[in-house]
Amino acid sequence: MKIGTTIRNMGQAAKREIILSCAQMAEDASLDHIWAVDHIAIPPNESEGSEGIWLDPLAVLAFFAAATTKIQIGVSVLVLPYRPPLPTAKGVASVQELSGERLLLGIGPGWMEAEYKILGVEKKQRGKITDEVLDFFRECFNSENDIVCLNNQEFYFRPKPKCPPIYVGGMTEAALKRVIARGEGWIPIGLDPKKIGPLASRLKELADEVQQPLPKIILLGALPEDDSRAVEDIAKCREFGATDYIQASRYSNVAEFERILLRLKNLKRQLS
Repeated sequence: MKIGTTIRNMGQAAKREIILSCAQMAEDASLDHIWAVDHIAIPPNESEGSEGIWLDPLAVLAFFAAATTKIQIGVSVLVLPYRPPLPTAKGVASVQELSGERLLLGIGPGWMEAEYKILGVEKKQRGKITDEVLDFFRECFNSENDIVCLNNQEFYFRPKPKCPPIYVGGMTEAALKRVIARGEGWIPIGLDPKKIGPLASRLKELADEVQQPLPKIILLGALPEDDSRAVEDIAKCREFGATDYIQASRYSNVAEFERILLRLKNLKRQLS
């Protein structure tokens, strides 16, 4: 079981010195991956825990790339309908290039009504937009001779590193089908085996229908306070096919993050 953690790119912990220290500490602790998360326009009534302070996840991933050398870096999840496809693909390719192809690309259609209103994007179109952007990403990364056509104009998509693995977030049937059609893995929310199990079984059914192996399953959620319960829940989810776990960390300073790392190191040892 691979173990990682979010590095807070929101709130009072979203400061250069804290992010730098936490990213390097996670790598020194031999965690497998670190993650940024995504919001772009938080309204005041939704700002609890962040005070409306959010660093752009692609910028944070580029910072991770420079701050570390080996640990994988990810976003869980980049909300694709919030951003124009080509600049987003360019940003993703740039991070993948600068990180030495260490990027794990979590994506999703988003959920916050206010952000869609602010951006002037129809929320009801978010699934369609997400699929279109993913198809465009594949076209860019798989393009012959690095040439892509958009709006009847050819252009170079360079640099063109290896396409990062795409992990689809969400707990719906549509999300599971998107995993099979357009992704390499699934990021469910939470660690409850009673919720994860039936969805993982459905994902296996969908994979079997098209004769694909079960995609990777990367759990994302806060650890229960009791360490033995945390080990038990993750171990049960591993029986359903879970391959990775991301701790959804809450902390305000480096000392608090260090305590989280100690728990994660112990968890990784018990699950190895």
